[in-house]
Amino acid sequence: MNKRLVFRTLGTLLIVEALCMLPSLLIGLFHRDGDAVFMLESMAAALAVGLPCHLLIKPDPTRNMKPKDGYIIVSLAWVVLSLFGALPLYLSGLFSNPADAFFESVSGFTTTGSTVLTDFSQKMHGVMFWRSFTHWIGGMGVLVLTLALLPKLTGRTSWLVKAESPGPTLSKIVPKMGDSAKILYVIYGALTLMLFISLLFAGLSPYDAAIHAVGTAGTGGFSNLGESVGGFHSAAVDIIITVFMVLFGLNFGLYFRLITGGWRDCLKNEELRFFMSLFVVCTLVLAFMILPIYGTFGDALRYASFQTASIVSTTGFGTADFDRWPEAAKGLIFVLMFTGACVGSTAGGMKIQRVMLLFKAAKREVKKTFSPRSVQIVRLEGQTVDEGIIHQTMVFVVVYLLLIILGTFVVALDNTHTLIENMTAALTCVSNVGPGFGAVGPAGNFTSYSAFSKVVLSFLMLAGRLELFPILVLFTPSAWRR
Repeated sequence: MNKRLVFRTLGTLLIVEALCMLPSLLIGLFHRDGDAVFMLESMAAALAVGLPCHLLIKPDPTRNMKPKDGYIIVSLAWVVLSLFGALPLYLSGLFSNPADAFFESVSGFTTTGSTVLTDFSQKMHGVMFWRSFTHWIGGMGVLVLTLALLPKLTGRTSWLVKAESPGPTLSKIVPKMGDSAKILYVIYGALTLMLFISLLFAGLSPYDAAIHAVGTAGTGGFSNLGESVGGFHSAAVDIIITVFMVLFGLNFGLYFRLITGGWRDCLKNEELRFFMSLFVVCTLVLAFMILPIYGTFGDALRYASFQTASIVSTTGFGTADFDRWPEAAKGLIFVLMFTGACVGSTAGGMKIQRVMLLFKAAKREVKKTFSPRSVQIVRLEGQTVDEGIIHQTMVFVVVYLLLIILGTFVVALDNTHTLIENMTAALTCVSNVGPGFGAVGPAGNFTSYSAFSKVVLSFLMLAGRLELFPILVLFTPSAWRR
């Protein structure tokens, strides 16, 4: 392991995190809630560690970054940033337990949205905004943000982005990774601004609009209301956020193609068509299932479309307690917790592209049973898929399921929750969805789990956000050898 490169990069990331706390500091100063001092102390702590690492540690110029270094940097970066990101939450007294503050911080950065917060009446505008703003920082990726700001952070930055980016393959919008990062963040910022303005027109205050804009953009789901988006009791707000949850669930590369005149390519995109078809079909099925509850098809469609978009995009916002819906509806939501949205989006889950590859690979194997001598090729987006990618996808799914099973068993040691609660707690953390069922459902939270279980669930959130393997590398002894 290239220790100098690792510590230098971590120092740079802490400086970027301190700068990201500035909007929350300004909001705290504006509202005069007394929480600005906690934001300032947290910024000082991040800079006190980050500046010496960045200024004093000089990496060996003769040693290039290797894949192992990239995975270690990304994994440690998310752990370290979550630790420092928890400082405002803990110092302000929003959470009195360090494990709770760490869980909430990890949930924010990984855009999971699972929470242990029970008191939403506390007036700490700056700290509460920071809690939601972590979604926006983590949505596109901490390293991607840093590369957008500092494109010459280090050599071979593709290893950093590959370790952090969602999906089975890495695709750059333009040849230079730094330029790609800038383009992604321009698109990301523009969509966030559009959502913010739309919510203002829908009647939300600037603060509420900002909280829910960054939460939707990062597909995270933290709200400053105990009832989440449902607390606004506004059909206009529901519809706007539904539309943007779907938009942020799309591959951001498609937006670049659309801007550069490739709209025909966007319409032909196989993953886009699959994702939109999944959203429309599941929305209609859910609407018919819950129609007896809401009385009119319009209301049923409103709540069904919001929850479908929220779960499939792994945002986790709520306008209704789907835990009270029919068992078949809950079963469909349970399945959607696995899928996630498109690669290259801010969403979690297995990703639509992997689901498509699994279906195509299964279809090929079925055909082989009837025609064992025939050559069956798996194609995606008109291109032949390399067998290595198919193998990696299958391994990913197996590890994904094993982590859910292991997480279910470990948190079950608390002996305070049902099997379905423990299983959906593990699933929603690995998939970065947010709510599960029962005590951890839309009307509940994770506060009843022990400190140990919260740390385990935090690990599952980090593993899910980083596509499993970068975090698992940290537990491999050979990764730490020179």
